[in-house]
Order: sequence, then structure tokens, then C-alpha cells
Amino acid sequence: MQSEDLETKSGIRSFVAAPLPLAQEEQARADTYGLIARLLLVPPDDALLASLAGADASFGASESPDSDQPLERAWLGLSLAARQIPGAAVRDEFTELFISTSIPKINPYGSLYLAGFLHEKPLAALRTDLAHLGLARRAGALETEDHLGALCETMRRMILGGQGAPRQPLARQQEFFEVHIATWSGACLEHLRQADGARFYGVLADFVVAYFDIERAAFDVASDFAPD
Repeated sequence: MQSEDLETKSGIRSFVAAPLPLAQEEQARADTYGLIARLLLVPPDDALLASLAGADASFGASESPDSDQPLERAWLGLSLAARQIPGAAVRDEFTELFISTSIPKINPYGSLYLAGFLHEKPLAALRTDLAHLGLARRAGALETEDHLGALCETMRRMILGGQGAPRQPLARQQEFFEVHIATWSGACLEHLRQADGARFYGVLADFVVAYFDIERAAFDVASDFAPD
């Protein structure tokens, strides 16, 4: 998978090198958002699936699928799904879920969940926020900025910075997450989890839910210790 493929889908230039080294945990956050974006925006190639299949318990110490840590358990489940489901089947599943000549099974757009229709006020508000961050939809982008994958790519960019868009402080990341992602992503991911035929992507939904829960908790802790 080439980075320009993801850029075309998300409208946010992706996989930009950070201007200065990041703390390990921040790089891990950026990488996780990038992975989620990539899996939601374009069907995964065999190289990415092989990488997932060979992944260890990066989010915890145990390698047991019975771990009591939701994020670790979800990560191991995603790795197992990548091992067990053939790549062609995963790509067919992506097409079946997200692509249709009429109405796809899953439409992961914030405006649709928040306002009931595409291209409504939530998308306009998001575009205003992106402009304040120095980000904008690139000409030729295949998805609008409120696509859940594009929003995860934006979070990655806020953590990394680069190409004229500075890194954003944690408080600004939290604000963006709470306004543009947390308000609707849970319902969307539940629809994905329950969608007919969602074998790999149902497991991905479990992982994203668990990861967003961790992000939300970490933001809350950081807020508690932030100076007045």
C-alpha cells in the first residue's frame, strides 16, 4: 500500500515524518491512528495483513486471547483475524461493507450520524476546525473529511505535525476527539460490528472501540492534572 493511496482517500496528507523525535507513547498513538485510518479508508494489501498477523501483544504483556485487558484482547483478536482470513476475502469484505452502487452497508461519516444526512452542518464545522489547524481536504480526495478514517488520519497529523501543520497540544487533541469523533463513532462502530459479513471488520470495530476508550480515559487523566 502506497502512502499516496491513503492520501487520496482521506484528503489529509499522510505518513509525514515528524519534525522532531516523539516520545515513544506519542509515536505509538500516532501509529495506531494511522493503522485505523488505513484499514477504514482502503482495503488492506497482503503486506499489511501479514504485518498484523505477525504482531505480538503490543498493547500488553500477555499473548492470551483470554486477557482481561480489553485493548490487548482486541489487538490479539485483530491479529488472529489477519492470520485466519485470506487477504482476498478481507478485501471483498471491505467492498461489500463500504462500497456500493446504491447505499453501502456502512457509511462512516460524522455528518450522517450527527445530522441524519451527508454534507450537513457537522461537516462544515469540522472544515472550519481543520482550517484553524492548518489542514484542509486535498483536491481529488475520495472521501469527505468527516469519514472516520479521515478523522483518525487527522488525529495522527495532530500528534506528529509536519508539512506546515504544527503538532497540537494534548488539550487540543482532546477537544478535536471529543467534538468530531467521540460524539458519533460508537454508534458507527456498533453498526460495523453487527453488519452481516463483517468478519475482519467486525473485529476491527472491537479494536477501535477499545482504543478509543483508552484515548478517552487518557485524555480525562491529562485534564485532571492540567494546570488551571
